[in-house]
Amino acid sequence: MAVATLEKCACPKCSCSVSLESAVKKLRMLYCSVACAEGHPDGTGCGHPNCHCHE
Repeated sequence: MAVATLEKCACPKCSCSVSLESAVKKLRMLYCSVACAEGHPDGTGCGHPNCHCHE
């Protein structure tokens, strides 16, 4: 049985965790979403409930 490893999203304002398998990888960093990885273009959030990282 595989164990999922969770890491905190590399976005400094994000409170989300992401599994290594589903992370968006950019410049050797792990993000929970494309929005976080791209620096929240147009003010878009990561889409996870109760996370306001784009504000």
